[in-house]
Amino acid sequence: MKIILASQSGTRRRLLEGAGLAFEALPAHVDEAAIKESAQAEGMSPADAATLLADAKAARVARKHPDALVIGADQLLVQGAQWFDKPGDLSAARAQLQRLRGHRHELATAVVCWRNGERAWHHVSTPRLVMRDFSDAFLEDYLAREAEHVTASVGAYRIEGPGVGLMRDMQGDFFSILGLPLLPLLAYLRDSGVTQP
Repeated sequence: MKIILASQSGTRRRLLEGAGLAFEALPAHVDEAAIKESAQAEGMSPADAATLLADAKAARVARKHPDALVIGADQLLVQGAQWFDKPGDLSAARAQLQRLRGHRHELATAVVCWRNGERAWHHVSTPRLVMRDFSDAFLEDYLAREAEHVTASVGAYRIEGPGVGLMRDMQGDFFSILGLPLLPLLAYLRDSGVTQP
C-alpha cells in the first residue's frame, strides 16, 4: 500500500526515511491558525487539538489519494494555559525562549492515519521538558547559530541539535519531542499489514 506523509516537515520526513519506510511527502494546506483558534474557543485540551490538526492534514490529502495510507501529524507547545505557535521571526523566537526559560512546557504530539476514506488510527504523546535558566549571552549565541532553524519549530529549538543546550530535563519519547510518535506509528503499520511484521 502506498504511504503518504501529509506534511512539509523535514524532521518528520527524515524520521520516516531513517525507519526505512518508502513514502511520498505531500503538503496538506489546512488553516492551522483557524483550527487552533476554534479548538481553544471550544475548550479542547492541547492533546485533542493536536489530534484535530493532524486529522485535518491527513483527511485533506486522503481525499485526493483514497487508495493510500495517509499519515498526518502535529504538535502543540503548551506552557501553563498558553499555546505557542512557530515563531515568525528571530525576534519572536527570542521572546518565546525568554518566556520558556526556567520553566516546564509540554509538547502535545499527535499522529493520525487515514485509510480507505476514514481515520483508521491515532496516537498522542505528551513529552515534558524543562528549560534551564540560561544566560542572555547564551541565548544570543544560540540564536546566532540557529537563526535559520528557530522559525521551523514550535519550540524555537532543535532538540537533536544545539537546542538540547537549552534544556535542564526532558521526560517522554524522544521521537515525539521531534514531532512524530514514531514507535507507536511503526507498530500500527506492522500490525495493520502495511509493512512487514
